[in-house]
Amino acid sequence: MYSSVYPVAVEALKAAHQQDPNLEAEGTPAELLYSQRLADCLQKVYADASEALAISAWCQHLFRWEIARSTYPEGRIGYYQWRNFLGDYQADKAAVILKEAGYADDFISEVRDILKKLNIHRLDEAQKLEDVVCLVFLENYMADFMPGKTDEQLVQIVQKTWGKMSAHGHEIALQLNLSEPVKRIVGMALA
Repeated sequence: MYSSVYPVAVEALKAAHQQDPNLEAEGTPAELLYSQRLADCLQKVYADASEALAISAWCQHLFRWEIARSTYPEGRIGYYQWRNFLGDYQADKAAVILKEAGYADDFISEVRDILKKLNIHRLDEAQKLEDVVCLVFLENYMADFMPGKTDEQLVQIVQKTWGKMSAHGHEIALQLNLSEPVKRIVGMALA
């Protein structure tokens, strides 16, 4: 059972995600839908998730639309610069919302650590969040990501994604209801 602050914080985070101008086909803000998918997946995969982990799922991609990928150089280095900046930016934004919702500084610090995934293989909660992020990507976003990429590129993406996951994440991934094209690439990546 989570604290009484939890539903207040979730509603505030939902309101923040609601501001995303990028809409999915059904008219839902993209990051709101993404966060809902993460929260739902977390509940299924890690039903005993701590309150900090559950809140972290709602904080993922917070205000991501405000920092366009195009503001950083093309290529891998620019991508990682963008991602690193976003990690701090989103953690800072989350801290403000969580403080206003009523969470204490130590809780907010724990959420920041989970979100930034700095010690992912030593911080159990960060690894669980990464598992959920990877599972949601494979199940909901990989198919849309595939057009215009070669099988070799897609296999590398799945292999990198797989490398970020725990053994439990791998087990769940193999049970996902994936489209046939995604299943084929996953099969190739794991062969």
